Amino acid sequence: MTLAKRVPIFLLRLLALGASVTAAVVMVSARDSAQVLNVTFEANYTNSPTFKYFVIINAVAGGYTLIVLFCPSKVSLFRFLLVSDLIVTLLLDSSVSANIAIGQVGKHGNSHAGWLPICNQVPKFCNHVAGALIANFVASLAYLVILLYSLHIVLNLPKP
Repeated sequence: MTLAKRVPIFLLRLLALGASVTAAVVMVSARDSAQVLNVTFEANYTNSPTFKYFVIINAVAGGYTLIVLFCPSKVSLFRFLLVSDLIVTLLLDSSVSANIAIGQVGKHGNSHAGWLPICNQVPKFCNHVAGALIANFVASLAYLVILLYSLHIVLNLPKP
């Protein structure tokens, strides 16, 4: 693969690395507390399995991206990376989708289930979660573009 084809993927991978690591760090650092009837409640990412999944997937995506940045560019390896990129893209998409659903419940509650919104009591936590979701969305978009560009390259490779 030529240098002109590798540079855009390298830059997109750097963007995806920065966004996924940022999303994980922002989510881990998100915590706030509220006092209701003299009982203090603390909100942090460990309270929800969805938030834990979010942090793990972003850490995995960041680690994978860091490893791939130093991989040699061979055609056989490139096709394996294409499949791996697809898996990482799907994992990032699933984590952002699940967290958007949880964030929606946290912000607006669910009157049918009797769940009250919590963002009025712990706004700092909700703002951190929103920032992490935005960073994860950027990483997901970067991986989608990487995937589409890689597919374009693989489909247009000359046959040996």
